[in-house]
Amino acid sequence: MSLPTDRKYTESHEWVKAEGDVFVVGITDQAQEQLGDLVFVGDVKVGAKLAAGDTAGVVESVKAASDIYAPVAGEIVAFNDALEADPAQINGGAYTAWIFKIKPDNPADLDKLLDASGYEAL
Repeated sequence: MSLPTDRKYTESHEWVKAEGDVFVVGITDQAQEQLGDLVFVGDVKVGAKLAAGDTAGVVESVKAASDIYAPVAGEIVAFNDALEADPAQINGGAYTAWIFKIKPDNPADLDKLLDASGYEAL
């Protein structure tokens, strides 16, 4: 598995990349492979204030549905609307197709997440 090293990872298979004062969040390649062909990505509420670990949205495939979790506490400031029309973008590029952006309450919380080697060790 070749993971990008420019981001952090969660045990629940989200990736997180700092972009200015917000964090961009998606699901890992491993997660999209386990789910299979995605048919829905959504239920993300822009403006929602979440604690780390709270459900931020849902991804659904022909096989299963899975919650997406907030990797850090903060406010959701954007949803990737392009995924509504074409959720399979994630299947085509899990590390380029982001799902939501969150403005963290504490940017230092990023350091508590797994780096690429830590995620691979899971």
